[in-house]
Amino acid sequence: MIEQYLEQTEFENFEDFKANYKLKIPSNFNFGYDVVDAWADKEPTKRALLWTNDQGACREFSFGEIKKYSDMAASYFQSLAIGKGSIVMAILKRRYEFWFTIIALHKIGAVIIPATHLLTKKDLVYRTNAADIDAIIAVGDENIIQHINDSLPESPSVKTLISIGPFVPEGWADFQVGIKNAVPFTKVENPNSNDDPLIISFTSGTTGYPKMVILDCIYPLAHIVTARYWHNLHQNSLHLTIADTGWLKAVWGKLYGQWLVGSCVFVYDHEKFTPSAMLSMIEKYHITSLCAPPTVFRFLIRENMAQYDLSSLEYCTIAGEALNPAVYEQFLKLTGIKLREGYGQSETTLSIFTSPWVEPKPGSMGLPNPHYQVDLLTHEGKSAAPGEHGQIVIRTDKAYPVGLFKGYYRNAALTNDALIDNIYYTGDVAYRDEDGYFWFVGRADDVIKSSGYRIGPFEVESALMTHPAVVECAITGVPDEIRGQVVKATIILAKDFKEKAGEALMKEIQNHVKSVTAPYKYPRIIEFVDELPKTISGKIRRTEIRERDK
Repeated sequence: MIEQYLEQTEFENFEDFKANYKLKIPSNFNFGYDVVDAWADKEPTKRALLWTNDQGACREFSFGEIKKYSDMAASYFQSLAIGKGSIVMAILKRRYEFWFTIIALHKIGAVIIPATHLLTKKDLVYRTNAADIDAIIAVGDENIIQHINDSLPESPSVKTLISIGPFVPEGWADFQVGIKNAVPFTKVENPNSNDDPLIISFTSGTTGYPKMVILDCIYPLAHIVTARYWHNLHQNSLHLTIADTGWLKAVWGKLYGQWLVGSCVFVYDHEKFTPSAMLSMIEKYHITSLCAPPTVFRFLIRENMAQYDLSSLEYCTIAGEALNPAVYEQFLKLTGIKLREGYGQSETTLSIFTSPWVEPKPGSMGLPNPHYQVDLLTHEGKSAAPGEHGQIVIRTDKAYPVGLFKGYYRNAALTNDALIDNIYYTGDVAYRDEDGYFWFVGRADDVIKSSGYRIGPFEVESALMTHPAVVECAITGVPDEIRGQVVKATIILAKDFKEKAGEALMKEIQNHVKSVTAPYKYPRIIEFVDELPKTISGKIRRTEIRERDK
């Protein structure tokens, strides 16, 4: 499949990849027809999706079946007046109906807004009005339905409500009945151009209201790198990305690149993450590839991993936040697998990553994806020298890369702040070493300036995470009359250390940080807490901690 979209598919080394990776972009690309239906025509029985849940249910779907069900859903949506340009919010957790739904919406030229089930009435009202959402399709969970129903009096644009069950309330259409009774679907002629919006993603920013990222119809092609050259997938792979379909990470790891490569997507539909259950899934279903945020790997390595047969695992990748080297080393010790980090944003696809051709450096994001012109810019607008901090940017002067967002929906001011003079500013700060590897420092607003030093939160957090008492932590700057700012650590303690919380443990942790990293970075203030403030997607809200400390 990917041979249709790449000038070269096999590479001898990273230099070869860097020089010769080039996409071939077809006109009017449609992922539903050109990938899903193409696989269904070529190999209809080829396994596409293996779904199971925490109740013991299990379903397998071939590409032929994904085509069948997505066609049924497309026809049903058309009967509800959903079509080209319609904006549909999907709150489907990890139900397999998500895959039917998103492919169906692609086939008819509608725009999907993936959304988490954690949204409350307030969140829903903001989103429905910000995007003028036409329809909502949701899991038939009474709590989710209640929040949506509560939002409707203040959401005038929403005309259609669809439940996939099991609960279908009054006033809602029944998805299961609807697709069963749908008339045969006729392929839509010219459902989209390449520039048409495919997805609108609400970012989970750590400050302010979420922004609406516009991703176009050729966006999926940029995920060939994600699946083939980062996840290292092949046609016999069974890949698990631990992500809810309400987040964009789901299409990174549970759809586009994986199906372009022809690998099977594994889905574990669970209500509560349990490390032991996830390890059991890997063992039971012989999963070959795993991608998850560092938090998941931190939990996994605290389990007795030796009691699970994880021999099927070939490759593991990590993204969503910076990787603490201590997690890398422990996972390598337990499994023999080197975690390979990747970096990107809602506004991009994979921008920096550790490919199969290079040796991982624990804690480093890796090397820039040659698909993008990645650079680091100092405050003076110059390319940062090795070891010098700079903001990660993507240059667009030579070409506007496939996968880079088309702006923020209905917000030209924000778009113009991020895209300036053919440069996209990510807002993230990093440095690169002499070998060209990038190392994450923090958000531009999170960097601490203390006594003339610039201190990135992540480097201190990484040092803290090597102490056995620390389960999770956040580093922030606290105003100080003499130093400008001092470093503060807000820490969640491991169970065995909670009773030891006090001055002695603080001193021990401070001395530990001094021994692991440059002494000037140690936290002069330490606070022990039971939980850290986080966004709805689980990112730590350092800004909230800073506000409390003013």
